[in-house]
Amino acid sequence: MISNSNRFHGHSSLNYVYKNGQVARSRWLIIKAVVNPNRKQSRLAVIISKKVLKGAVKRNRVRRQIYTYASKLLPNLKNVYDIAIIVSSGELFTESQPEIFKQLDQVIDQLSLKK
Repeated sequence: MISNSNRFHGHSSLNYVYKNGQVARSRWLIIKAVVNPNRKQSRLAVIISKKVLKGAVKRNRVRRQIYTYASKLLPNLKNVYDIAIIVSSGELFTESQPEIFKQLDQVIDQLSLKK
């Protein structure tokens, strides 16, 4: 899991990321990221719609796996970023954790956010 200071608080803070963020897509994920020079630490949000995964247990499982990946990612970022990870397919629930991490690595590399 990631610390409370690395999470978004409130919906309005995500609007800037939605409007101005760079976008990278994969089969299951959409990542939007934007540099935020006003912050000292990067922030991350994982968005999973009820239309994508009906059950809260499934949504929370996928969210926990992505947060596990994010805890390793955040110290290795070039700048301070606001990142929104949007899950666009329910197939992600059936995938193994290494496969999810592989997909996330590919999308993060498209945006070249790592050092």
